[in-house]
Amino acid sequence: MSVARRKKDAAGGEEDARVSSFPDEVLEHVLVFLKSHKDRSAVSLVCKDWYAAERWSRTHVFIGNCYSVSPQILVRRFPNIRSITLKGKPRFSDFNLVPPHWGADIHSWLVVLAKAYPFLEELRLKRMTVTDESLDFLATSFPNFRALSLVSCDGFSTDGLASIATHCKNLTEMDIQENDVLDLGGHWLSCFPESFSSLEILNFASLNSEVSFDALERLVSRCKSLKVLKVNKCVSPEQLQRLLVKVPNLVDLGTGSLLQELTIRQFAEVKSALGNCKKLHTLSGLWEVTSLYIPALSLACANLTFLNLSYAVLQNTELAQLLAGCPQLRRLWVLDTVEDKGLEAVASACPGLEELRVFPAAPYEPDLSGVTESGFVAVSRGCPNLRYVLYFCRRMTNAAVETVAKNCPNFTHFRLCIMNPCEPDYLTNDPMDEGFGAVVKHCSKIQRLAVSGLLTDRSFEYIGLYAKNLETLSVAFAGSSDRGMQYVLQGCPKLRKLEIRDCPFGNAALLSGLERYEQMRSLWMSACRVTMSACRILAREMPRLNVEVIKDPEGDEAHADKVYVYRSVAGPRTDAPPFVLTL
Repeated sequence: MSVARRKKDAAGGEEDARVSSFPDEVLEHVLVFLKSHKDRSAVSLVCKDWYAAERWSRTHVFIGNCYSVSPQILVRRFPNIRSITLKGKPRFSDFNLVPPHWGADIHSWLVVLAKAYPFLEELRLKRMTVTDESLDFLATSFPNFRALSLVSCDGFSTDGLASIATHCKNLTEMDIQENDVLDLGGHWLSCFPESFSSLEILNFASLNSEVSFDALERLVSRCKSLKVLKVNKCVSPEQLQRLLVKVPNLVDLGTGSLLQELTIRQFAEVKSALGNCKKLHTLSGLWEVTSLYIPALSLACANLTFLNLSYAVLQNTELAQLLAGCPQLRRLWVLDTVEDKGLEAVASACPGLEELRVFPAAPYEPDLSGVTESGFVAVSRGCPNLRYVLYFCRRMTNAAVETVAKNCPNFTHFRLCIMNPCEPDYLTNDPMDEGFGAVVKHCSKIQRLAVSGLLTDRSFEYIGLYAKNLETLSVAFAGSSDRGMQYVLQGCPKLRKLEIRDCPFGNAALLSGLERYEQMRSLWMSACRVTMSACRILAREMPRLNVEVIKDPEGDEAHADKVYVYRSVAGPRTDAPPFVLTL
């Protein structure tokens, strides 16, 4: 729909006319090519005509907090939305710090969207509560619905997925990742009609039940455009082979478990099927794998850019063998069972690596060796283009972190998790201040930083002084006093999300951000030294912020156990449970 040309007002008309000196239809057509939500938001601020053109031409919206805006406000602002990405609970819900039934239920959104956007095609949800009722409503209310992505959501069962499969005749994407699902069995795959053939993305890797393989095989056979297939651990190698021969054009494959003993003929067939996957750029799954399958998997790795081994308990020799066939790898996720020797193999085989994530295989078993600073340094020397690192370890040194920062100055994301809280440099017994200080000094592009280990206010002073592009900071078990948080709030002009738990930051720290919080997306503080009185002051001084306190039923009345502060144009939410106090 075209925007009607607005009459210019006396004050701003001449300037607006100079900015929008071409037809509205042309402007709207140009804006279609802007994909970044940040760019589109910036465009909308240029002038009234550009605001209106951006409003009518926008088809996708990203909402980082479902309570920052209401669905009613959304549909008034953007009348032609086809795709919505919506996030709900704070990230610390991943660590069980947000109680059950906190909120972020999608259903009230769907009721409004069904009336305003019957043409909605895509819905991507993260950390939302999604019931079977909601999935059934979604499936029957949007006749053109095409893509559903649920990441870290809860509240639904496989019966809800059956509703989507039954009613969404044009579905191209069903992506179910890391959700808390009531898995009632694999019957839902049988609900796709026999005439259905439009699927391009199918990911049910995180479900546990054995699926109806006959139904899965028929579905895959019909969907000639299937590009992404991620199956769960119940799919055997022999079954995987039968699927692969039907979809040789896959670009993203998630395998099942690779433990089954095969005959020589069966293994040859699996090897041939993997070898024919010439277009793969992402490989994941490998829930359980033996070394016998590594040569077969290597045949599918020639064009890989992303290898996700975060569920594969591989040893260093097996990793080295697999990486030898991955000359184009840019992203790698592994478990710490590969140890430092495995990371040395990464350094040798993957000089173009840009992202490395090392997860703990057994975080609560401290006797396991895992990885150390030695492997971290080795990767930094062999992979100078590293931009993103997430590294779980049990010990670290300042010298190692400084070496890594100097070797990889282009880091944008640096997340180092020393799993033992308040762990010092294990060689010098000093705090880890100088190590993280080196990161922000040498890596000026840092946007996301997660700190750990024994840290004093000195480390936060470094962050405030040097991390001028920092957008997200995650802190746990760190700091000496309120000054630490104050350094960050005063010194990081682009900060958008601040996540803090178990730190000695109190009222002075919280209130030092009065002028900053409206510019940020959110602040989370739990197990800190914040009182209810300080939270009330913040709420009174900044009425456009939502200040919520999650109370511990056994906690001190004066203490604010968990504080969640976020900006909202919708005002206080109306669905807060009794344990959430909105101030």
